[in-house]
Amino acid sequence: MTDWRPEDPEFWRTTGAPIARRNLYVSIFAEHVGFSVWSLWSVTVLFLGPAYGIDPAGKFLLTAVPAALGAVLRLPYTLAVARFGGRNWTIVSALLLLVPAVPMAVLLEPGVSYPTLMVLACLTGVGGGNFASSMANINLFYPDRLKGRALGLNAGGGNLGVPAVQLVGLAVLATAGAAYPRLVPAVYLPLIVLAALAAARWLDNLPGARNEPGALREAVREPHTWVMSLLYVGTFGSFIGFGFAFGQVLQLQFHDRFPTPVDAAWLTFLGPLVGSLIRPLGGQLADRLGGARVTFWNFVAMAAGAGLVLYAARERSLPLYLAGFLSLFVFSGIGNGSTYKMIPAIFRARTAAAVDRGADPVAAQRRGRRLSGALIGIAGAVGASGGVLVNVAFRQSFLTSGNADAAYLAFIGWYALSFVVTWAVYLRPGPRRLAGV
Repeated sequence: MTDWRPEDPEFWRTTGAPIARRNLYVSIFAEHVGFSVWSLWSVTVLFLGPAYGIDPAGKFLLTAVPAALGAVLRLPYTLAVARFGGRNWTIVSALLLLVPAVPMAVLLEPGVSYPTLMVLACLTGVGGGNFASSMANINLFYPDRLKGRALGLNAGGGNLGVPAVQLVGLAVLATAGAAYPRLVPAVYLPLIVLAALAAARWLDNLPGARNEPGALREAVREPHTWVMSLLYVGTFGSFIGFGFAFGQVLQLQFHDRFPTPVDAAWLTFLGPLVGSLIRPLGGQLADRLGGARVTFWNFVAMAAGAGLVLYAARERSLPLYLAGFLSLFVFSGIGNGSTYKMIPAIFRARTAAAVDRGADPVAAQRRGRRLSGALIGIAGAVGASGGVLVNVAFRQSFLTSGNADAAYLAFIGWYALSFVVTWAVYLRPGPRRLAGV
């Protein structure tokens, strides 16, 4: 495309809106498939029975390494949209999903070595980068007044890839049985190709998209970057980490109730499903009540939810355990929305303060947009690393004590740290408090 003016009301009404919607729908589908591939090992580990010779600690590593690579790739994927074009990069990033999916469909069977499984698991991390590039691309298509809803739909549709792949796994377990894990990635091979073809047919490259020179370096020196990254570790890191680990933890904590993978698999998709569907609510509540206030109380609720899970695990109460874990997914979803809403609000407040002190309004607004975009990219990458921390915490807890109690205590501590930091930085009364965050 050679002309794109989404802030022009007449252009938007006559030309822009239909094009933006078409790009949004295709982007949601491509990102959804990417999230599903990223989450493949959350269900694949349920197929790895005694014939594979892998203990629970080894399985938690298999669910940790996709989160690690996905976190690392988020930042370069964000930059790739401006460098190569949104359409071009979506085609490439979709086809890259074949790199883990094809060998998984060929090699997953008893006798495959553990290092091979680790490599295959790590490669699925390419799906984690698709979220970042998809969000960066759709952000370019919409006017400021409509970005929140569009990005919320894009993020929620992508997040639904986590429960979707778990439902695919459940269908395979219930029909073909646990002897055929290769069928799960095989289901996604035509969907990956379809996503690439849809991107080639219906997406557009926009003019004027560029990476702001020096924005990342400047954002790294900005204290709010690291505060928001810490908070996003607690929200999105919890969502993706629990999404990867929940089925495995359920089998270990209540083995007598879930002796086979299919017994656990029919429950594992529920948490990621509700967490994905409720994400837009976090943004809406932040619009109404303030992002920092919603985030603060959300972390209080997450600490309470983790406490309920710990109590239920010790009391061997499956209903309470499920209620606690579902609440963690719900509040991680709400927190995903509210923390993302805080980032532009922080820089709007900083810009207004700079203008009040005599700064040039145009220059101050330009700097705020540059830093806001860079912070979103950095926080997204750091936040995804929380998925690694969750799985490593579970692994270490089961290794040392045979249960997950230490992991739950660590989660409670992290959520407590997060709500204290949220209050101290964004809610504490005083002259340095940022208005409207």
